[in-house]
Amino acid sequence: MPIWQLDERIIFPAPQFAEPDGLLAIGGDFSIERLLLAYRSGIFPWFNYDDECYWFSPDPRCILMPNEIIISKSMQQLIKKNIFTIKVNTNFEGVIKGCATIKRKTDSETWIDHQFIEAYTQLHRMGIAHAIEVYAENELVGGLYGLSIGACFFGESMFSAKSNASKYAFIFLAQKMLELKYHFIDCQVYNEHLASMGAKNISRNQYLEMLAVALKAKPVCSFSDL
Repeated sequence: MPIWQLDERIIFPAPQFAEPDGLLAIGGDFSIERLLLAYRSGIFPWFNYDDECYWFSPDPRCILMPNEIIISKSMQQLIKKNIFTIKVNTNFEGVIKGCATIKRKTDSETWIDHQFIEAYTQLHRMGIAHAIEVYAENELVGGLYGLSIGACFFGESMFSAKSNASKYAFIFLAQKMLELKYHFIDCQVYNEHLASMGAKNISRNQYLEMLAVALKAKPVCSFSDL
């Protein structure tokens, strides 16, 4: 199938037109309106390194049901030790910049550039994007960020500057999502790290059906109230 070239119109092709690797469209702007339409349509952005917007809707899609979170024995012991402190939405900029700069095993560069940071920081100011922050002795050592829309949390990225910090944040997120009656956490693309904590692949069609229901639902309280 041809890859769609977006223009100034705030529209997307149907997710089913995506390439086998999930790539659906290229171009367009990175406005708040386009971002929100993308997430509501089952689409998310990745940046290539030529400063173009690349929009994806993979099949299968990786999600985590909050009640299916797996907490290993080693993580249970770590949690009991209270080595880490969790905070929510006190340092969004620190978390997204941590995600942008951390060295990863599979990515030589990051897709989180200045335009990405500016847009998601604006979404944070609007009460849509949120950060889970992990501290050790008052130092930010890990965390994750994503978007909360309806009863779905769209996970974007996580980082660890200290062993197991991102797992700690993800477990906290899943437990809070269960408490607040969120339907699922969108993990986007499967990897072994997420799978070890209970994430699984479902078909894109199933994901889109679940997304439509979650977008109409309301959690117990706003994520901002945590």
